[in-house]
Amino acid sequence: MNERNFESYQLSEEIRKALAVLKYNTPTKVQSEVIPRVLENQDLIVKSQTGSGKTAAFAIPICQQIDWEENNPQALVLTPTRELATQVREDITNIGRFKRVKALAVYGKEPFAIQKDELRQKTHVVVGTPGRVMDHIEKETLELEEIKYLVIDEADEMLKMGFLDVVVAIIKKVPANRVTMLYSATLPKEIEKLCHQYMQSPITIKITTEVTTSSIDHSLIEVEKEQKVSLLKNVTVVENPDSCIIFCNTQDKVNEVWSMLAHANYSCEQIHGGLEQDKRFAVMKGFKLGEFRYLVATDVAARGIDVDNVSLVINFDVPIDRESYVHRTGRTGRAGNKGKAITFVAAYENKNLQSIERYIGFELRKREIPSKEEVKKAKEAFDQKMTERRIVKNNKTARINQDIMKLHFNGGKKKKIRAVDLVGTISNIPNVTADDIGIISIKDNWSYVDILNGKGSLVLEAMEHTKVKGKKLKVRS
Repeated sequence: MNERNFESYQLSEEIRKALAVLKYNTPTKVQSEVIPRVLENQDLIVKSQTGSGKTAAFAIPICQQIDWEENNPQALVLTPTRELATQVREDITNIGRFKRVKALAVYGKEPFAIQKDELRQKTHVVVGTPGRVMDHIEKETLELEEIKYLVIDEADEMLKMGFLDVVVAIIKKVPANRVTMLYSATLPKEIEKLCHQYMQSPITIKITTEVTTSSIDHSLIEVEKEQKVSLLKNVTVVENPDSCIIFCNTQDKVNEVWSMLAHANYSCEQIHGGLEQDKRFAVMKGFKLGEFRYLVATDVAARGIDVDNVSLVINFDVPIDRESYVHRTGRTGRAGNKGKAITFVAAYENKNLQSIERYIGFELRKREIPSKEEVKKAKEAFDQKMTERRIVKNNKTARINQDIMKLHFNGGKKKKIRAVDLVGTISNIPNVTADDIGIISIKDNWSYVDILNGKGSLVLEAMEHTKVKGKKLKVRS
Protein backbone atom coordinates (compact mmCIF):
# COMPACT_ATOMS: atom_id res chain seq x y z
CA MET A 1 0.00 0.00 0.00
CA ASN A 2 2.10 2.87 -1.18
CA GLU A 3 0.08 5.02 -3.54
CA ARG A 4 1.86 8.34 -3.64
CA ASN A 5 -0.95 10.41 -5.10
CA PHE A 6 -4.24 11.52 -3.54
CA GLU A 7 -5.96 11.04 -6.91
CA SER A 8 -5.59 7.25 -6.59
CA TYR A 9 -7.89 7.16 -3.53
CA GLN A 10 -11.00 8.13 -5.54
CA LEU A 11 -11.91 10.91 -3.14
CA SER A 12 -14.90 13.16 -3.73
CA GLU A 13 -14.52 16.44 -5.59
CA GLU A 14 -15.17 18.38 -2.35
CA ILE A 15 -12.35 16.60 -0.48
CA ARG A 16 -9.93 16.90 -3.42
CA LYS A 17 -10.66 20.62 -3.66
CA ALA A 18 -9.91 21.12 0.04
CA LEU A 19 -6.65 19.13 -0.19
CA ALA A 20 -5.55 21.30 -3.13
CA VAL A 21 -6.24 24.54 -1.24
CA LEU A 22 -4.47 23.16 1.85
CA LYS A 23 -1.49 22.20 -0.37
CA TYR A 24 -1.65 18.54 0.53
CA ASN A 25 -0.02 17.55 -2.74
CA THR A 26 1.59 14.19 -2.03
CA PRO A 27 0.64 11.73 0.73
CA THR A 28 3.19 11.28 3.52
CA LYS A 29 4.29 7.73 4.41
CA VAL A 30 1.67 7.36 7.11
CA GLN A 31 -1.07 8.78 4.87
CA SER A 32 -0.26 6.42 1.98
CA GLU A 33 -0.40 3.45 4.37
CA VAL A 34 -3.48 4.50 6.36
CA ILE A 35 -5.91 6.16 3.94
CA PRO A 36 -6.67 3.16 1.67
CA ARG A 37 -7.09 0.86 4.68
CA VAL A 38 -9.51 3.20 6.46
CA LEU A 39 -11.49 3.47 3.23
CA GLU A 40 -11.70 -0.34 3.37
CA ASN A 41 -12.91 -0.11 7.02
CA GLN A 42 -9.96 -1.95 8.58
CA ASP A 43 -8.97 -1.57 12.24
CA LEU A 44 -5.48 -0.07 12.55
CA ILE A 45 -2.67 0.28 15.08
CA VAL A 46 -0.39 3.03 13.81
CA LYS A 47 3.01 3.75 15.32
CA SER A 48 4.10 7.10 13.96
CA GLN A 49 6.00 10.11 15.26
CA THR A 50 4.67 13.65 15.57
CA GLY A 51 4.82 15.74 12.41
CA SER A 52 4.26 12.71 10.17
CA GLY A 53 0.85 13.85 8.94
CA LYS A 54 -1.13 11.31 10.96
CA THR A 55 -4.10 13.62 11.66
CA ALA A 56 -4.79 14.01 7.95
CA ALA A 57 -4.24 10.24 7.57
CA PHE A 58 -7.45 9.56 9.50
CA ALA A 59 -9.24 12.85 8.80
CA ILE A 60 -9.21 12.47 5.00
CA PRO A 61 -10.90 9.04 4.83
CA ILE A 62 -13.30 9.87 7.67
CA CYS A 63 -14.44 13.06 5.91
CA GLN A 64 -14.77 11.06 2.69
CA GLN A 65 -17.00 8.46 4.37
CA ILE A 66 -19.21 10.90 6.31
CA ASP A 67 -22.87 10.83 5.33
CA TRP A 68 -23.71 14.55 5.36
CA GLU A 69 -27.47 13.92 5.74
CA GLU A 70 -27.01 12.07 9.06
CA ASN A 71 -27.46 14.45 12.02
CA ASN A 72 -25.80 12.34 14.74
CA PRO A 73 -22.01 11.97 15.14
CA GLN A 74 -20.43 9.33 12.91
CA ALA A 75 -16.84 9.60 14.19
CA LEU A 76 -15.36 10.06 17.67
CA VAL A 77 -11.72 11.12 18.15
CA LEU A 78 -10.12 10.96 21.61
CA THR A 79 -7.10 13.16 22.35
CA PRO A 80 -5.04 13.60 25.53
CA THR A 81 -5.11 17.42 25.68
CA ARG A 82 -7.50 20.28 24.96
CA GLU A 83 -4.98 21.91 22.64
CA LEU A 84 -4.73 18.77 20.53
CA ALA A 85 -8.52 18.36 20.48
CA THR A 86 -8.84 21.89 19.12
CA GLN A 87 -6.11 21.30 16.53
CA VAL A 88 -7.62 18.02 15.32
CA ARG A 89 -11.08 19.62 15.08
CA GLU A 90 -9.59 22.42 12.98
CA ASP A 91 -7.84 19.96 10.66
CA ILE A 92 -11.02 17.92 10.15
CA THR A 93 -13.04 21.10 9.53
CA ASN A 94 -10.50 22.26 6.93
CA ILE A 95 -10.40 18.93 5.09
CA GLY A 96 -14.19 18.59 5.18
CA ARG A 97 -14.86 22.29 4.53
CA PHE A 98 -16.40 21.98 1.06
CA LYS A 99 -18.35 18.87 2.04
CA ARG A 100 -19.70 20.92 4.99
CA VAL A 101 -18.47 18.42 7.57
CA LYS A 102 -19.28 19.74 11.04
CA ALA A 103 -16.67 18.86 13.68
CA LEU A 104 -16.99 19.80 17.35
CA ALA A 105 -14.33 19.79 20.09
CA VAL A 106 -15.41 18.98 23.66
CA TYR A 107 -13.10 19.30 26.66
CA GLY A 108 -13.06 20.34 30.30
CA LYS A 109 -12.83 23.89 31.64
CA GLU A 110 -15.44 24.99 29.07
CA PRO A 111 -19.14 25.29 30.00
CA PHE A 112 -20.85 21.92 29.61
CA ALA A 113 -24.13 23.60 28.60
CA ILE A 114 -22.55 25.24 25.52
CA GLN A 115 -21.22 21.90 24.31
CA LYS A 116 -24.56 20.24 25.06
CA ASP A 117 -26.32 22.83 22.89
CA GLU A 118 -23.85 22.27 20.03
CA LEU A 119 -24.32 18.50 20.23
CA ARG A 120 -28.08 18.93 19.76
CA GLN A 121 -27.35 20.22 16.25
CA LYS A 122 -26.09 18.32 13.23
CA THR A 123 -22.56 17.20 14.17
CA HIS A 124 -20.60 14.73 12.06
CA VAL A 125 -17.39 14.36 14.09
CA VAL A 126 -16.76 14.84 17.82
CA VAL A 127 -13.18 15.37 19.02
CA GLY A 128 -12.58 15.42 22.75
CA THR A 129 -10.60 14.64 25.85
CA PRO A 130 -11.64 11.37 27.53
CA GLY A 131 -13.02 12.91 30.74
CA ARG A 132 -15.35 15.37 29.03
CA VAL A 133 -16.43 12.84 26.39
CA MET A 134 -17.37 10.43 29.19
CA ASP A 135 -19.30 13.22 30.94
CA HIS A 136 -21.40 13.73 27.80
CA ILE A 137 -21.96 9.99 27.41
CA GLU A 138 -23.10 9.60 31.03
CA LYS A 139 -25.43 12.60 30.78
CA GLU A 140 -26.73 11.27 27.44
CA THR A 141 -25.85 14.47 25.58
CA LEU A 142 -23.54 12.64 23.13
CA GLU A 143 -25.43 10.27 20.82
CA LEU A 144 -23.31 7.19 20.00
CA GLU A 145 -25.63 5.01 17.90
CA GLU A 146 -24.24 6.19 14.56
CA ILE A 147 -20.53 6.14 15.51
CA LYS A 148 -18.73 4.22 12.77
CA TYR A 149 -15.17 5.42 13.45
CA LEU A 150 -13.34 5.61 16.78
CA VAL A 151 -9.88 7.19 16.79
CA ILE A 152 -7.59 7.05 19.84
CA ASP A 153 -4.90 9.66 19.16
CA GLU A 154 -1.55 9.79 20.98
CA ALA A 155 -2.41 6.72 23.03
CA ASP A 156 0.95 6.66 24.81
CA GLU A 157 0.26 10.11 26.20
CA MET A 158 -3.22 8.96 27.30
CA LEU A 159 -1.52 6.18 29.25
CA LYS A 160 1.01 8.56 30.81
CA MET A 161 -1.76 10.96 31.89
CA GLY A 162 -3.81 8.19 33.50
CA PHE A 163 -6.69 8.28 30.99
CA LEU A 164 -6.57 4.64 29.89
CA ASP A 165 -9.41 3.44 32.17
CA VAL A 166 -11.70 6.18 30.86
CA VAL A 167 -10.71 5.34 27.26
CA VAL A 168 -11.65 1.70 27.87
CA ALA A 169 -14.99 2.78 29.39
CA ILE A 170 -15.72 4.85 26.26
CA ILE A 171 -14.73 1.98 23.95
CA LYS A 172 -17.30 -0.22 25.71
CA LYS A 173 -20.03 2.37 25.05
CA VAL A 174 -19.56 2.86 21.29
CA PRO A 175 -21.14 0.45 18.78
CA ALA A 176 -19.27 -2.82 18.30
CA ASN A 177 -19.51 -2.68 14.49
CA ARG A 178 -17.16 0.29 14.19
CA VAL A 179 -13.72 0.93 12.71
CA THR A 180 -11.16 1.52 15.45
CA MET A 181 -7.85 3.31 14.89
CA LEU A 182 -5.13 3.85 17.47
CA TYR A 183 -2.20 6.23 16.89
CA SER A 184 0.85 6.35 19.12
CA ALA A 185 4.51 7.38 18.95
CA THR A 186 5.36 4.36 21.10
CA LEU A 187 3.50 1.12 21.82
CA PRO A 188 3.82 0.18 25.51
CA LYS A 189 2.48 -3.25 26.57
CA GLU A 190 -0.65 -1.71 28.12
CA ILE A 191 -1.51 -0.10 24.77
CA GLU A 192 -0.93 -3.31 22.81
CA LYS A 193 -3.14 -5.22 25.26
CA LEU A 194 -5.92 -2.66 24.80
CA CYS A 195 -5.68 -2.95 21.02
CA HIS A 196 -5.97 -6.72 20.89
CA GLN A 197 -8.79 -6.74 23.43
CA TYR A 198 -11.03 -4.20 21.71
CA MET A 199 -10.09 -4.24 18.01
CA GLN A 200 -11.08 -6.60 15.21
CA SER A 201 -8.02 -8.22 13.57
CA PRO A 202 -6.09 -4.93 13.59
CA ILE A 203 -3.36 -4.25 11.06
CA THR A 204 -0.22 -2.76 12.61
CA ILE A 205 1.50 -0.01 10.63
CA LYS A 206 4.91 1.15 11.82
CA ILE A 207 6.25 4.22 10.09
CA THR A 208 10.02 3.95 10.43
CA THR A 209 11.03 7.58 10.14
CA GLU A 210 14.07 8.38 12.21
CA VAL A 211 13.80 11.28 14.61
CA THR A 212 16.88 12.75 12.97
CA THR A 213 15.23 13.50 9.66
CA SER A 214 17.13 15.57 7.14
CA SER A 215 14.74 18.44 7.87
CA ILE A 216 15.89 18.93 11.51
CA ASP A 217 19.40 19.87 12.64
CA HIS A 218 19.82 18.55 16.22
CA SER A 219 22.56 19.98 18.44
CA LEU A 220 23.44 20.74 22.07
CA ILE A 221 25.38 23.36 24.00
CA GLU A 222 26.99 22.48 27.33
CA VAL A 223 26.45 25.27 29.85
CA GLU A 224 26.41 26.01 33.57
CA LYS A 225 22.90 26.11 34.99
CA GLU A 226 23.31 29.77 36.04
CA GLN A 227 24.42 30.78 32.53
CA LYS A 228 21.41 29.44 30.64
CA VAL A 229 19.55 32.76 30.57
CA SER A 230 22.45 34.71 29.09
CA LEU A 231 23.10 31.83 26.66
CA LEU A 232 19.45 31.99 25.52
CA LYS A 233 19.78 35.66 24.67
CA ASN A 234 23.00 35.11 22.75
CA VAL A 235 21.73 32.07 20.84
CA THR A 236 18.51 33.80 19.79
CA VAL A 237 20.48 36.84 18.59
CA VAL A 238 22.87 34.73 16.51
CA GLU A 239 20.19 32.37 15.16
CA ASN A 240 17.66 35.21 14.69
CA PRO A 241 14.78 32.81 13.91
CA ASP A 242 11.55 33.83 12.22
CA SER A 243 9.73 31.92 14.95
CA CYS A 244 10.94 29.96 17.95
CA ILE A 245 9.54 27.77 20.74
CA ILE A 246 11.54 27.64 23.98
CA PHE A 247 10.67 24.60 26.12
CA CYS A 248 11.09 24.48 29.90
CA ASN A 249 10.29 21.64 32.29
CA THR A 250 8.18 23.61 34.81
CA GLN A 251 5.64 26.42 34.91
CA ASP A 252 7.88 28.44 37.22
CA LYS A 253 10.77 28.22 34.76
CA VAL A 254 8.48 29.26 31.89
CA ASN A 255 7.41 32.32 33.91
CA GLU A 256 11.03 33.16 34.71
CA VAL A 257 12.28 32.83 31.13
CA TRP A 258 9.28 34.66 29.65
CA SER A 259 9.67 37.55 32.14
CA MET A 260 13.33 37.87 31.24
CA LEU A 261 12.62 37.92 27.50
CA ALA A 262 9.71 40.34 27.84
CA HIS A 263 11.90 42.67 29.93
CA ALA A 264 14.48 42.53 27.11
CA ASN A 265 11.74 43.60 24.64
CA TYR A 266 11.42 40.25 22.88
CA SER A 267 8.26 39.66 20.84
CA CYS A 268 7.13 36.81 23.07
CA GLU A 269 4.36 35.01 24.97
CA GLN A 270 4.12 32.08 27.37
CA ILE A 271 1.91 29.02 27.65
CA HIS A 272 1.59 26.34 30.34
CA GLY A 273 -1.03 24.30 32.17
CA GLY A 274 -1.43 26.88 34.93
CA LEU A 275 -2.94 29.47 32.59
CA GLU A 276 -6.69 29.80 32.12
CA GLN A 277 -7.93 27.87 29.07
CA ASP A 278 -9.05 31.03 27.24
CA LYS A 279 -5.57 32.50 27.66
CA ARG A 280 -3.93 29.32 26.39
CA PHE A 281 -6.10 29.29 23.28
CA ALA A 282 -5.50 33.01 22.69
CA VAL A 283 -1.73 32.50 22.89
CA MET A 284 -1.86 29.54 20.49
CA LYS A 285 -3.97 31.53 18.04
CA GLY A 286 -1.63 34.52 18.29
CA PHE A 287 1.40 32.35 17.58
CA LYS A 288 -0.24 30.82 14.52
CA LEU A 289 -1.20 34.26 13.21
CA GLY A 290 2.31 35.64 13.67
CA GLU A 291 1.52 38.14 16.43
CA PHE A 292 4.81 37.30 18.20
CA ARG A 293 7.99 35.36 17.39
CA TYR A 294 8.95 33.59 20.63
CA LEU A 295 6.76 31.18 22.58
CA VAL A 296 8.00 29.94 25.98
CA ALA A 297 6.23 26.71 26.86
CA THR A 298 6.00 23.59 28.97
CA ASP A 299 5.35 20.24 27.32
CA VAL A 300 1.60 20.95 27.36
CA ALA A 301 2.23 22.98 24.20
CA ALA A 302 4.17 20.24 22.42
CA ARG A 303 0.86 18.52 21.70
CA GLY A 304 -1.44 20.50 19.46
CA ILE A 305 0.95 23.05 17.97
CA ASP A 306 0.67 22.79 14.20
CA VAL A 307 2.60 25.79 12.92
CA ASP A 308 4.43 24.90 9.73
CA ASN A 309 7.14 27.55 9.91
CA VAL A 310 8.60 27.23 13.42
CA SER A 311 12.25 27.57 12.45
CA LEU A 312 13.90 26.93 15.83
CA VAL A 313 13.15 24.87 18.95
CA ILE A 314 15.27 25.49 22.05
CA ASN A 315 15.21 23.06 24.97
CA PHE A 316 16.08 25.46 27.81
CA ASP A 317 15.82 22.38 30.06
CA VAL A 318 16.66 18.86 28.92
CA PRO A 319 13.33 16.98 28.85
CA ILE A 320 12.86 14.61 31.79
CA ASP A 321 11.43 11.84 29.62
CA ARG A 322 12.79 10.88 26.25
CA GLU A 323 9.48 10.93 24.35
CA SER A 324 9.12 14.62 25.20
CA TYR A 325 12.29 15.35 23.23
CA VAL A 326 10.68 13.87 20.12
CA HIS A 327 7.46 15.83 20.60
CA ARG A 328 9.25 19.10 21.33
CA THR A 329 11.65 18.94 18.41
CA GLY A 330 8.83 17.74 16.15
CA ARG A 331 7.41 21.28 16.27
CA THR A 332 10.08 22.34 13.75
CA GLY A 333 11.05 20.91 10.37
CA ARG A 334 7.40 20.35 9.45
CA ALA A 335 5.69 20.31 6.07
CA GLY A 336 8.97 19.97 4.19
CA ASN A 337 10.61 22.96 5.86
CA LYS A 338 14.07 22.92 7.45
CA GLY A 339 14.35 23.35 11.21
CA LYS A 340 16.82 23.49 14.09
CA ALA A 341 16.64 22.03 17.59
CA ILE A 342 19.18 23.24 20.16
CA THR A 343 19.32 21.74 23.67
CA PHE A 344 21.01 23.49 26.62
CA VAL A 345 22.68 20.86 28.83
CA ALA A 346 23.91 21.49 32.37
CA ALA A 347 26.06 18.84 34.09
CA TYR A 348 23.19 17.54 36.24
CA GLU A 349 21.12 16.87 33.08
CA ASN A 350 23.61 14.49 31.42
CA LYS A 351 21.72 11.41 32.60
CA ASN A 352 18.53 12.57 30.88
CA LEU A 353 20.50 13.48 27.76
CA GLN A 354 22.01 10.00 27.54
CA SER A 355 18.56 8.43 27.83
CA ILE A 356 17.30 10.64 24.99
CA GLU A 357 20.28 9.82 22.77
CA ARG A 358 19.79 6.08 23.27
CA TYR A 359 16.11 6.47 22.42
CA ILE A 360 16.59 8.49 19.23
CA GLY A 361 19.58 6.44 18.13
CA PHE A 362 22.24 9.12 17.74
CA GLU A 363 24.26 11.63 19.75
CA LEU A 364 23.38 15.31 19.56
CA ARG A 365 26.07 17.32 17.83
CA LYS A 366 27.99 19.54 20.26
CA ARG A 367 28.35 23.20 19.37
CA GLU A 368 30.18 26.07 20.99
CA ILE A 369 28.68 28.91 23.00
CA PRO A 370 28.38 31.92 20.64
CA SER A 371 31.33 34.28 20.93
CA LYS A 372 30.97 37.96 21.82
CA GLU A 373 32.05 38.82 18.28
CA GLU A 374 29.32 36.62 16.77
CA VAL A 375 26.66 38.18 19.00
CA LYS A 376 27.83 41.72 18.27
CA LYS A 377 27.88 41.08 14.53
CA ALA A 378 24.33 39.61 14.54
CA LYS A 379 22.73 42.16 16.89
CA GLU A 380 21.68 44.75 14.30
CA ALA A 381 19.81 42.22 12.14
CA PHE A 382 18.19 40.75 15.27
CA ASP A 383 16.99 44.17 16.48
CA GLN A 384 15.61 44.95 13.04
CA LYS A 385 13.64 41.68 12.85
CA MET A 386 12.26 42.25 16.37
CA THR A 387 10.54 45.44 15.14
CA GLU A 388 8.81 43.60 12.27
CA ARG A 389 5.69 41.47 12.39
CA ARG A 390 6.29 37.80 11.67
CA ILE A 391 5.00 36.76 8.26
CA VAL A 392 3.05 33.51 8.41
CA LYS A 393 3.86 31.65 5.24
CA ASN A 394 1.57 28.65 5.48
CA ASN A 395 -1.58 29.22 7.53
CA LYS A 396 -3.76 26.41 6.19
CA THR A 397 -6.94 27.59 7.92
CA ALA A 398 -6.56 31.11 6.52
CA ARG A 399 -6.18 29.69 3.00
CA ILE A 400 -9.22 27.41 3.21
CA ASN A 401 -11.31 30.28 4.65
CA GLN A 402 -10.23 33.03 2.27
CA ASP A 403 -13.30 32.63 0.02
CA ILE A 404 -15.67 31.97 2.93
CA MET A 405 -17.77 34.55 4.77
CA LYS A 406 -19.62 33.72 7.99
CA LEU A 407 -22.98 35.51 8.14
CA HIS A 408 -24.78 36.18 11.45
CA PHE A 409 -28.59 36.28 11.38
CA ASN A 410 -30.46 37.68 14.41
CA GLY A 411 -32.94 34.83 14.52
CA GLY A 412 -32.71 31.25 15.70
CA LYS A 413 -34.66 28.55 17.48
CA LYS A 414 -36.89 31.00 19.36
CA LYS A 415 -38.10 32.36 16.01
CA LYS A 416 -38.50 28.77 14.76
CA ILE A 417 -35.74 29.22 12.18
CA ARG A 418 -34.41 25.91 10.83
CA ALA A 419 -31.40 25.11 8.65
CA VAL A 420 -33.70 24.18 5.77
CA ASP A 421 -35.30 27.65 5.92
CA LEU A 422 -31.93 29.35 5.53
CA VAL A 423 -30.81 27.02 2.73
CA GLY A 424 -34.05 27.52 0.84
CA THR A 425 -33.90 31.32 1.12
CA ILE A 426 -30.22 31.74 0.30
CA SER A 427 -30.19 29.28 -2.63
CA ASN A 428 -33.00 31.28 -4.26
CA ILE A 429 -30.70 34.31 -4.57
CA PRO A 430 -29.61 34.73 -8.24
CA ASN A 431 -26.17 33.16 -8.95
CA VAL A 432 -26.19 31.32 -5.59
CA THR A 433 -26.81 27.58 -5.19
CA ALA A 434 -26.94 25.15 -2.27
CA ASP A 435 -23.30 24.28 -3.08
CA ASP A 436 -22.35 27.81 -1.99
CA ILE A 437 -23.76 27.24 1.50
CA GLY A 438 -21.44 25.77 4.12
CA ILE A 439 -21.88 24.82 7.76
CA ILE A 440 -24.99 26.19 9.49
CA SER A 441 -25.31 26.60 13.28
CA ILE A 442 -28.59 27.66 14.87
CA LYS A 443 -28.64 29.03 18.42
CA ASP A 444 -31.61 30.32 20.44
CA ASN A 445 -31.37 33.89 19.14
CA TRP A 446 -28.76 33.71 16.38
CA SER A 447 -27.99 31.65 13.28
CA TYR A 448 -24.58 31.39 11.62
CA VAL A 449 -24.12 30.42 7.98
CA ASP A 450 -20.84 29.93 6.10
CA ILE A 451 -21.10 31.20 2.53
CA LEU A 452 -18.53 29.55 0.23
CA ASN A 453 -16.90 30.30 -3.11
CA GLY A 454 -16.56 34.05 -2.61
CA LYS A 455 -20.36 34.54 -2.69
CA GLY A 456 -20.53 36.10 0.80
CA SER A 457 -20.87 39.73 -0.25
CA LEU A 458 -23.53 38.83 -2.81
CA VAL A 459 -25.61 36.97 -0.19
CA LEU A 460 -25.09 39.69 2.43
CA GLU A 461 -26.38 42.38 0.08
CA ALA A 462 -29.36 40.30 -1.09
CA MET A 463 -30.42 39.38 2.45
CA GLU A 464 -30.92 43.06 3.33
CA HIS A 465 -34.13 42.88 1.23
CA THR A 466 -35.06 39.20 1.73
CA LYS A 467 -37.15 37.54 4.41
CA VAL A 468 -36.51 34.14 6.00
CA LYS A 469 -39.71 32.16 6.67
CA GLY A 470 -41.65 35.42 6.37
CA LYS A 471 -39.45 37.17 8.93
CA LYS A 472 -37.08 40.07 8.26
CA LEU A 473 -33.78 39.22 9.95
CA LYS A 474 -30.84 41.50 10.45
CA VAL A 475 -27.70 40.01 8.92
CA ARG A 476 -24.04 40.95 9.25
CA SER A 477 -20.69 39.40 8.41
